[in-house]
Amino acid sequence: MKTILVTGAVSLLLALFGTPLIIRLLRRQGYGQPIRVEGPKSHETKRGTPTMGGAAIVLAAVIGYLVGHLVTHDPMTTSGVLILMLMAGLGLVGFIDDFIKIFRQTSLGLRSGTKLAGQAVIGAIFAVEVLQHPDAVGLTPADAHLSFLRDFGPAIGTLPFLIWAVIIISGTSNAVNLTDGLDGLATGATILVLAAYVLIGIWQERNDITLFVAPQAYQIRDPLDLAVVAAAVLGACFGFLWWNAPPARIFMGDTGSLALGGVLAGLAICSKTALLLVVLGGLFVIVATSDIIQVGFFKLTRRRVFKMAPLQHHFEMLGWAETTIVMRFWLISGLCVALGLGVFYAEWLTVGR
Repeated sequence: MKTILVTGAVSLLLALFGTPLIIRLLRRQGYGQPIRVEGPKSHETKRGTPTMGGAAIVLAAVIGYLVGHLVTHDPMTTSGVLILMLMAGLGLVGFIDDFIKIFRQTSLGLRSGTKLAGQAVIGAIFAVEVLQHPDAVGLTPADAHLSFLRDFGPAIGTLPFLIWAVIIISGTSNAVNLTDGLDGLATGATILVLAAYVLIGIWQERNDITLFVAPQAYQIRDPLDLAVVAAAVLGACFGFLWWNAPPARIFMGDTGSLALGGVLAGLAICSKTALLLVVLGGLFVIVATSDIIQVGFFKLTRRRVFKMAPLQHHFEMLGWAETTIVMRFWLISGLCVALGLGVFYAEWLTVGR
């Protein structure tokens, strides 16, 4: 518990006081955000705002994780390190995408196929590694099962699991990326989901099968360190949100959104709650679905369902204030997290009877 608190506090302080340094550096280099021509006219005021600020989140989280473990003398775990590596790898893909946008001064960066390939490669490496590295009792960071609130059904095999993990990682990182369209929106929503994973990690540690054998016990490797990772990124997001809240002085860019999506996917896979992430991250699912509907319907009929996709921009085009959209979407995200945690706890009570 002490490691969680120290890690979260260090990450928060690093992001809070480090982000202004990154803002000044990015302004000096002229790394400002290009704006979509077809986007809401209100976004013109955002042109030139420093982007790639997600680097502050990644750096603060990694350093916070390291410092937290050094201060408390709590050993780092394979699960925690692999998730942070997944975050950094996807952050690098996003950084390249952001840099191309800035260099070309266009809202288009990497080709969609190239970006997806980068996500798939990073995700596949993670998927292979989490099936390795057994601990003293033979538990690996993940195993080749589908999972909702815990593993269910028979093992699906290494290759199907690899494909399944890549789908989760790519889907989650792209969903967070699509949600990152308004000041503070994706950051705040991610904070809520990360808070849920702090609680889930602590709960799984308290009911770990290596401590006592019971029907409701969890067979998870390193559950408490998963909570530490979630706290590290949570603290970094809090510090970053101080500067990213409306009106934002910096954007996270794809550097941050892909990295954050990767963390959520990694936590879901290693805590064996992969399908529960669909509920906890319900806002991301809604936003991504709106974009899929818009693109698919337009290709079929040459007509649009929404005035603009993703969904948050539809409400902008209807005249809603940006802060109103952000706050209401945060409320939706909070409800999804509450529902997910309720389902998680209800299952534990049911199994225990």
